Amino acid sequence: MKKYIKILALSSLFVLGACSDDFLDTESSTNKDESNFYKTPNDAYEGLIAVYDVLQREAYGGPLLISEQASDDCFGGYGTADAQADIEWDRFLYVSNKDMNSDVWKFAYLGIYRANILLENLDKVNWGANTALKTRYEAEARFLRAHFHFTAAKMFGDIVPLDHTVTTSEFQLPRQAPEVTYALIASDLKFAADNLGPENYSQAGNANYGRITKWAAEAYLARTFLFYTDYYEKPDLAGVVTKAQATTYINDAVSNSGHGLVADFANLWLAASFDKFAGEDNTEMVWAVRFNGSGKGDWGLNEGNRFQVNIAPRGGSIGPYATGWGGATVNPELYNDYATGDTRRDATIISYNTEEYKGQPLNFDPQARDQRQYTGYSWKKYCPITNEAGTAVVEANGGNFQIDNYQDYAVIRFADVLLMAAELNLDTNAALAIDDFNRVRDRAFKDTAHRATTLDKIAIMEERRFELALEGQRYFDLIRQGMDVAKEAIDNTTGTEFNVTFRTETLGWFPLPQSQIVLSNGTIKQNPGWN
Repeated sequence: MKKYIKILALSSLFVLGACSDDFLDTESSTNKDESNFYKTPNDAYEGLIAVYDVLQREAYGGPLLISEQASDDCFGGYGTADAQADIEWDRFLYVSNKDMNSDVWKFAYLGIYRANILLENLDKVNWGANTALKTRYEAEARFLRAHFHFTAAKMFGDIVPLDHTVTTSEFQLPRQAPEVTYALIASDLKFAADNLGPENYSQAGNANYGRITKWAAEAYLARTFLFYTDYYEKPDLAGVVTKAQATTYINDAVSNSGHGLVADFANLWLAASFDKFAGEDNTEMVWAVRFNGSGKGDWGLNEGNRFQVNIAPRGGSIGPYATGWGGATVNPELYNDYATGDTRRDATIISYNTEEYKGQPLNFDPQARDQRQYTGYSWKKYCPITNEAGTAVVEANGGNFQIDNYQDYAVIRFADVLLMAAELNLDTNAALAIDDFNRVRDRAFKDTAHRATTLDKIAIMEERRFELALEGQRYFDLIRQGMDVAKEAIDNTTGTEFNVTFRTETLGWFPLPQSQIVLSNGTIKQNPGWN
């Protein structure tokens, strides 16, 4: 059976099982399949680009938005008549849409599938003397395969790890124990960290910006190590990477990557800085998913950042902030918990009750704008902006405000690298941990008066909350500390509209898409707490 390069219809592991052999064996309608492709390094490059392309399939937020709605920092939001699933992510319910997480599952396995296709065909390419290029492509593909596995594993717990393209006899594979999945993730990230060169692509105009680097692999390995060892209470990363090794990797990224902190936190975010924006190719971006507005309203493309419209102000532009759907309204507790003088608060969150624009208050009317779960606060990070005429910049450039926003999604910033280094060094080199931690504090407060002199894990987790707020890390930081910690943070009783009860019986995992359970023919069971 041929595996065709065009695989858009085969985007989910168990969707494959619904296709007949006759359909799969139909002759290709293009001139590229495995019998005549993967001959030259350029063919391999095209295959690698196809793996990267899946990163742009965040659809309307994916794990980033879902996890923020589920965390203590956001509610569901959107309009009063909008889909109930957004409230259900917030309230740990599973009523209106049993397939509410299907895109997360589907795109994770699409990325895994494409990575495996490339990896299985690298030996068919005539590399000539350029074997280093083959190693580089393998390292990038394995990093991406690890990323897609981790995306699914941190959302759903036990998943189906795949180090190869499945055959017809494997369409209904069972989920595996976490150590099996994380051993594959760790091996892939270790290969990438050990085999990629020391390049740093965060220089202005670098054509490779957005590609995987050694430093991204080292940082990502630390992230998976911390999640796995905390959540599953293990001493190492699935027997593949020890704590000492993870610490060595993250310290290398801190000391030798060439990455650093942008001087002003606000300048990382377009809506917080405007003409002072540091640019997406700034030194702090260790790895980011690239977007652009070149689609110009073409819904068939996935070039633009379709997530941004979700969190922008509902009901029309207001001040410098462009219009959107008002999703994931920010919990006032997050805004109020920032310390006096912390510059990150006003760079992270729009405060409709206190902000002014051109000398006038923003005056957001939630009833007129049909805003559900209005809190007075919404996202400034990733919010699209207007021009001086009040038109969304993306529309002024000929794009569609729903699908053509263009800000990159920062997966790993150097500030996160410093905080992970502080966490990993805490027990063995407290002085180094404090130094890394204080670099983040110094930038946040623009002084040295707020430095820590002692440090513990609780302080690091709190600092992560303020530094990485609304970047998709908070929920996973909570559940890796334990169900009791997550429940204490997430439970909310401030009024009927905002009542949230974190259900510890879910173990922190989200519900599997019901369609995948059905297609598995009983091989896969629903996660605990979601039946």
